[in-house]
Amino acid sequence: MIKINQPAPAFSATAYQNEEFKRVCLSDFKEKWVILFFYPADFTFVCPTELGGLADHYEEFKKLGAEILCVSCDTEFVHKAWHDNSETIKKVSFPMIADPTRKMCRDYETLIEDEGLSFRATFIIDPDGVLKSMEMNANNVGRSTKELLRKMKALQFVRKNNGQVCPIDWEEGEKTLTNGIDQVGKI
Repeated sequence: MIKINQPAPAFSATAYQNEEFKRVCLSDFKEKWVILFFYPADFTFVCPTELGGLADHYEEFKKLGAEILCVSCDTEFVHKAWHDNSETIKKVSFPMIADPTRKMCRDYETLIEDEGLSFRATFIIDPDGVLKSMEMNANNVGRSTKELLRKMKALQFVRKNNGQVCPIDWEEGEKTLTNGIDQVGKI
């Protein structure tokens, strides 16, 4: 079972990125934050809106020291065809991982077995390879890039500021809380 604050499942898979196929492994991203972004399938409806939104904010994620890896059960060839034929997906320059065997989906517990597709799921993995956040949605509801950026910044803040915690709707630069017994019942 996948768990927060435990090592994220390792993987090695083929991805399509920048007009080429390449092998990517979780270990390739040591000392970086990884956003592992599972989606149901290429050539669908909500998926291009999500990948397009991530592409629009990719530079912001990279400035935070994060790499985005998107994953579906399609092959790398289907990823290339989608990239070549969709104006929205042409903006994607991060790796598009192929998981036709569904191994990554099973390892990350996102697979809908009777459909052979993944749920919409997002995992944030810290530079030590430890899972720090996971979110899973029904496939008819898209995710929020703005919220993903906020979570990324909050996770980085608490990593750098031991003992500090981020309250609801925390945004970068706002007041945080100190984790401690003296705060119990006073918030």
